[in-house]
Amino acid sequence: MKKAALLWGALFVLQTLAFSQTITVKDREDLSPLELVTIVSQNPSVSAVTNARGETSITPFLQAIDIEVRRLGYKSARISMLQLKKMNGLILLEPNTLSMDQIVVSASRWKENASEVPNRISVLTPKDVSFQQPQTSADLLSVSGQVFVQKSQLGGGSPMIRGFSTNRVLISVDGVRMNNAIFRSGNLQNVINIDPFTIQQTEILFGPGSVMYGSDAIGGVMDFTTIKPVYSFSDKMEVSGNAQTRYSSANNEKTSHLTLQLGFDKLAYSGSVTYWDFDDLRMGKNGPDEYLRTFYVETNGTADQSITNSNPLIQKPTGYNQFNTLQKLRYRPAKNWDLEYAFTYSATSDYSRYDRLIRTRGSNPRSAEWNYGPQIWSMNHLSATYLGSNRFFDNAVIHTAYQFFKESRIDRDFGKLVRHTLTERVDVYSTSIDFSKNWNEKHTLSYGLDVVYNDVQSSGFDEDISTPNSQVDAQSRYPQATWFSGAVFAHYQYKQNEYLKWVSGLRYNYYQLDATFDTRFYPFPFTKTNLNDGAIIGSAGLIWNPVKTLTISGTLSTGFRSPNVDDMGKVFDSEPGSVVIPNPNLSSEYAYNAEFGIAQLIENRFKWDVSVFYTLLDNALVRRDFTLNGQDSILYDGELSQVQAIQNAAQATVWGIQGGIQVQLWRGLSVQSHLSYQTGEEELDSGETAPLRHAAPWFGVTRLHYSAKSWKLELNAQYNGEVSNADLAPSEQDKDYMYAIDENGNPYSPAWYTLNLKSQYRINEHWQLFAGLENITDIRYRPYSSGIVAAGRNVTLAVKAIF
Repeated sequence: MKKAALLWGALFVLQTLAFSQTITVKDREDLSPLELVTIVSQNPSVSAVTNARGETSITPFLQAIDIEVRRLGYKSARISMLQLKKMNGLILLEPNTLSMDQIVVSASRWKENASEVPNRISVLTPKDVSFQQPQTSADLLSVSGQVFVQKSQLGGGSPMIRGFSTNRVLISVDGVRMNNAIFRSGNLQNVINIDPFTIQQTEILFGPGSVMYGSDAIGGVMDFTTIKPVYSFSDKMEVSGNAQTRYSSANNEKTSHLTLQLGFDKLAYSGSVTYWDFDDLRMGKNGPDEYLRTFYVETNGTADQSITNSNPLIQKPTGYNQFNTLQKLRYRPAKNWDLEYAFTYSATSDYSRYDRLIRTRGSNPRSAEWNYGPQIWSMNHLSATYLGSNRFFDNAVIHTAYQFFKESRIDRDFGKLVRHTLTERVDVYSTSIDFSKNWNEKHTLSYGLDVVYNDVQSSGFDEDISTPNSQVDAQSRYPQATWFSGAVFAHYQYKQNEYLKWVSGLRYNYYQLDATFDTRFYPFPFTKTNLNDGAIIGSAGLIWNPVKTLTISGTLSTGFRSPNVDDMGKVFDSEPGSVVIPNPNLSSEYAYNAEFGIAQLIENRFKWDVSVFYTLLDNALVRRDFTLNGQDSILYDGELSQVQAIQNAAQATVWGIQGGIQVQLWRGLSVQSHLSYQTGEEELDSGETAPLRHAAPWFGVTRLHYSAKSWKLELNAQYNGEVSNADLAPSEQDKDYMYAIDENGNPYSPAWYTLNLKSQYRINEHWQLFAGLENITDIRYRPYSSGIVAAGRNVTLAVKAIF
């Protein structure tokens, strides 16, 4: 009788709720909608998951008495239907920041619990992005406190992960690899083409990820997932979105962003546009005088003049602007199918390579101009997801994409009339198919294949700035080339019991490179070259949970990087007095990695974790002295230069430790800290070893964070260790224009720290204010290996409207 009364009561409640047709789940602290919340009813046995607006249909629960609401990072809640009526269908979940669980996709390319992955993974959420207000995605990565970011200029940001960087780390956007055939060993800026306003989740997988991602994934994988269009749960069109504007004082940043989402039953749209405008960057007042910008170049007609900088804190010229748009259309033709088309476009203006403009030759600047032309990236991406169990798979995803990259370099020496321009265009076509199959809740197999094809077109010309229409062909940076990769891979997980899990992976990768060289300008002893080979790599690991609050993991893994067009065919001046030329006789480099990690949660108030790793890079592709037709030096750009080439000529080792702590002091107040230490060595021709260039000094971040209903406040410290001259890589030791000078008159990279204050105020559910004071003490510092000095004291103000 009592059960019948409860059932009739539940039916009555649901009838009164039926007008909304939705259950909405939000964060209790800031009322932001929560995606991927699982709602479960035991009787009847049904479940649902919320969308990006924190909503799900109420229909499956029409006959339920109560429901359980669960999401990783939040405390679970059991709610009766009577309570749900009183709350008008709104459920508020309390954050549980010290959870051991987190949903990730970067390890196996499918959603899984981070506690079931032996690799270290750092996750950045939209709430992190919104609160920290990074100017670019490079700045976003540094927010984690676990990725070191180098900058040669304001329009830059080259991530360093565990001693590796550039073409030894991989960038993935919505399941599509961004790395192309001209990703170089020098610092890269491509990550700034990703709009941080459109990112739904960022994952950083540390250590080799080549089993699932292929070539380049040696130091780690940066996996960016952008916002998805959201379907409507009713017959009516649903409209939502947000608009934001931001100002920063250090570079007079003016940024505007708009996102619009339209949802129908089977069709959904999401569109966003962002525009950034940056002026020249101001450095801090307190620090090494060597960093001051004491001069800059002005050109009047054809006459170059070195001008004394009236304010040496202003780094002239560093300003630029950028435009991004992301347009997505999502369609659900049937219950088991989900189709999505996405168009991404990003373009910067010209921007100066600042580290080249601060060099001198005698008493004059070395360069009058040194600019990157507009850096353009576009992607057309079609994906199809099928959810339907059969003998071979439970889920399948197909990605096919076309990407276009364009970049250029424009330079002219001080007092010279000839301007050199190099332009590269890369067309990238890719397809991948991923499958996932689960047996008996103990065995999970993810497997698939991927193919990538790159077409590289490179050109060069010179022009006399005193003579109109004076362009003449010149040596291009690269040969005309194609690069192909095809692979099959598998990732297997075995849950032996509730305490012990085993994971393993295997990949076979075939690659081919074809190139045609132009010998009009340099007498290369070859006109064509072909390179084709294969690589077999694997991984194995275990995760042991003796108790739910303790995880112990270990993994052995291999990674590889196949030679690309930049390795084999580049012609450029690597530094004054040296020139790199093509070398067609290259093979893959391999990384062998071991990692051990522990994470523990104590009484839901204290969490600590630590990972120790060691990586050996064998057959490493490095720059070494070379000869051209028996000559060790050639005349390049009017200067006798040492001939060098990329060669398989060394081994390198990196080891390090990463650790973190989180302490919940009391409700709303917490402390968090991350520290990374890595050190690396590279073998020299003499058999001796030298410091590895991309092994950053120890670095980290500590945060004191407070959250109330409408307020969020954070005081954080970011810090970086010293690199003495003896610990600099040989290629860095003579760069006195980039580093501070020690007591012996030698370049070195000083230690530094900054104090930063961040705040967020939620006026109501539609308006939010953000304010920050960065580098409070106005420290003048230059992050290791960077060409540009970091921002001085910086005030940031932002307003966000949500509709």
